[in-house]
Amino acid sequence: MKNILLLLALTFSIGLTAQESKPLFNGENLDGWTNYGTEKWYVQDGLLICESGPDAQYGYLATNEHYKDFELNLEFKQEADGNSGVFIRSTIKGTKVSGWQVEVAPPGKHTGGVYESYGRGWLIKPEAEKESVLKAGEWNQMKIRVKGDKLTSWLNGTEMITITDEKIGAGEGSVALQIHDGGGIKVKWRNIRLTQL
Repeated sequence: MKNILLLLALTFSIGLTAQESKPLFNGENLDGWTNYGTEKWYVQDGLLICESGPDAQYGYLATNEHYKDFELNLEFKQEADGNSGVFIRSTIKGTKVSGWQVEVAPPGKHTGGVYESYGRGWLIKPEAEKESVLKAGEWNQMKIRVKGDKLTSWLNGTEMITITDEKIGAGEGSVALQIHDGGGIKVKWRNIRLTQL
């Protein structure tokens, strides 16, 4: 009887752990997300795609839910310019964002670094030798872990940066994908999953 109860408890525990990881993108539509700006966000062949629109301005696609402490895993493939990013604990009004961006950018432009828009600018960039971790024109895996005031990013299994920052710790808001201004940008996304910590 004791063994049965232990097995049931273990099964329940595993079930709870599995429930904590959830897809943010369903592969079919943009349910659960809000588009800010006039840039293009659409689903094609199970992929989430962002592309510059005629206005060539900043654009954001943000989760309707807010997330504080979490681990986010996703894959991206840069086509054309590929200048984008993943915001954490962000709020958006129009196309003005408050929050922290983990950079997704062309080669040599600090993918995995952390930038504070409309604030302090670059908080941390990856070391120069890590710039080669990005696979241009191919699928890349990114992991972002944020808990309290500590944020760590990984790209293709390599830790890019770790930063501890009081303002990040106090932040509240959504996960948001960005498309940079300037036009000519296209990025594909897939397997966007979040585990709350």
